[in-house]
Amino acid sequence: MRKICVVITARPSYSRIKTALSAIRNHPRLELQLVVAGSALLERYGSAVKYIESDGFIITERVFNILEGENLTAAAKTTGIGILELSTVFENLKPDIVVTIADRFETIATAITASYMNIPLAHIQGGEVTGNIDEKVRHAITKLADYHFAASAGAQKRIHLLGEEKSSIYNTGCPSIDLASEALSNSDINFDIYQKYGGVGAKFKNSEDYIVVMQHPVTNEYQESKCQITETLKAIQELNLSTFWFWPNVDAGSFGTSKGIRSFREKNEVNNIHFFKNMEPTDFLKLLINSKCLIGNSSVGIRECAYLGIPVVNIGSRQQRRDRGTNVIDVNYDKEEIKNAVNSWIYGDQPQKSLVYGGGDAGKQIAEKLAEVELKFHKTIIY
Repeated sequence: MRKICVVITARPSYSRIKTALSAIRNHPRLELQLVVAGSALLERYGSAVKYIESDGFIITERVFNILEGENLTAAAKTTGIGILELSTVFENLKPDIVVTIADRFETIATAITASYMNIPLAHIQGGEVTGNIDEKVRHAITKLADYHFAASAGAQKRIHLLGEEKSSIYNTGCPSIDLASEALSNSDINFDIYQKYGGVGAKFKNSEDYIVVMQHPVTNEYQESKCQITETLKAIQELNLSTFWFWPNVDAGSFGTSKGIRSFREKNEVNNIHFFKNMEPTDFLKLLINSKCLIGNSSVGIRECAYLGIPVVNIGSRQQRRDRGTNVIDVNYDKEEIKNAVNSWIYGDQPQKSLVYGGGDAGKQIAEKLAEVELKFHKTIIY
C-alpha cells in the first residue's frame, strides 16, 4: 500500500480535492493520510473540517498554524509555522507521496516541507496564471513538485515551459469539475438553506430569482479591500436582486473586506442580501446552478461556472489571465460597471458550457497516477 498524504489548508482546497480523496481512499493500492490545517480548521472561515468529517473522511492529523492579523506579515509567519508543524507530521506519518493543492500561502509550506524531507511531492492545479501573488506561489510550488496534475491544457503547457519533464505532467482536469458534474445530475435545492447554514440578513423564497456574490481580498491590493468591497455592495443594493453573499477567505486584506461589509450594513438598509460563512461543496454548486449570475473574483467563476455554463461578472485583477470559457464578463471595481454586466447577463444571451477544466473524471485519474508513478524526489535536468 502506497501512503498518500493530502494536506488541506482552506475551504476552497476541499472542493478542489474531494473526488480525488474518495478515489485515493477507495484505491486498492493506496492508503489515504488526510492532514487538515490552516483556516480549514477555523469556525470564522466556515470550519471546512466539519464538512470533511460529515463526508466520512477520517482526519489523520490537524495542524493549527494560522496567525491572526490577516495581513502580509501574518501570512508570511503562518507559512513559517506551517513548515515547523508539518515537518513533525510528515516525520510521524512517513508518507510515500505528499499532495498539495493550488496556490495559497499555507500550500507552499507543505511543498517546502516535503521537498526538504526528500518526500515526493504532487501538485494539483499548477501552471495557471492570475493577477496576484498566488501566481508566484503556484510557480514556486511547481519547481518544488515532482508530479504535476494540471487542470487545463494551457496549464500543462506552462508547467513544461517552466522546465518540468513532460513525463511528469498530466492534464487530468480539475477535481472540482467532478463535483460540478455530480451536482448537475441532481441540481434541485432539496434542503432548507437557512436551517442548514444559518447566516444573517434577508431571507427569500426558493422560487425567487437570485444572484450569488463571492469576493475575496487581493493580496497585492489588500489595503484597498474595504473600498473594493464597498463598490460591489453599492451595486448589489441598487440592483435590488435577492442575493446570497459568502464571507471572504483568510487572505491578507480579509479584515478590510469584512469591515467594509459590516460598516455598509450598519449605515444602509440592506433588504436583499443574506450572508453565509460557508456551505458544503455540492450544496454550493446547486445554489450556483439555480442562480442567475455569480459576481465577485472567486476562481469558482472561472472553473466550475465555465463547465456549468453559469454567467459570471468577474471583478478586478484576482483572476486576470486565467484560462476561461465564454461565461465571464470582466469589470473594474466600479458600481456602474458591475450593475451593467449583471443586467447584460440577466437580460441577454446565456453562455455556452466549456470543458476547459475537464469533463468530470479528474479524481480517478489523479488516484491512478499516484498509484503507478515512479517514486522520486529529484529532477532530471532538461534545460
